Amino acid sequence: MIIYGVALLAFCFLSGKLLGFILGHIIGVDGDVGGVGFAMLLLMLITLYLRNKGWMKPETNQGILFWSFMYLPIIVAMAATQNVRAAISGGPVALIVGAVTTLTGFFLVPLISKIGRK
Repeated sequence: MIIYGVALLAFCFLSGKLLGFILGHIIGVDGDVGGVGFAMLLLMLITLYLRNKGWMKPETNQGILFWSFMYLPIIVAMAATQNVRAAISGGPVALIVGAVTTLTGFFLVPLISKIGRK
């Protein structure tokens, strides 16, 4: 059923946010550290496990795909906005590192797109 995919996505999101807050508390940051990343990792691992066991029905996969097209890009954009605010308040070093990382990613796109081509 589609609702199982949505339930799995919600479970992964809430678990990821909880792990992010726990990690933030451990390292002394007042907030979520990597919660969206943990959620995505959990979703991928659990989905892969269920597919390997043969327990993932196509309808369940449709529930995950439905929300991934709508919901996950919004969450990632919200997390990116928070990181930009933190970088601006963190000073010029954070802005320089962010700009260099972004430019490096842009320049590596053509190189990465050639991987696997004959």
